Amino acid sequence: MDKDNGMKDKAKGIKDKIVGEAKDSYGDATNDHSKQAEGKAQKAKGEVEKTVGKTKEKLNDKDDK
Repeated sequence: MDKDNGMKDKAKGIKDKIVGEAKDSYGDATNDHSKQAEGKAQKAKGEVEKTVGKTKEKLNDKDDK
């Protein structure tokens, strides 16, 4: 198991959520549906990455006990 305790995944998830939100907002403001869709997909990817990080953290916590 990674010794980063899931922090890398959580950090990537946060970054992808922020960038995805910006793309989604930009697409909404400019009526660019493909940019909006790209942003929504990146936000969803960010959620998955955060969940993976949290799961790794929980697994590492159990291993330490």
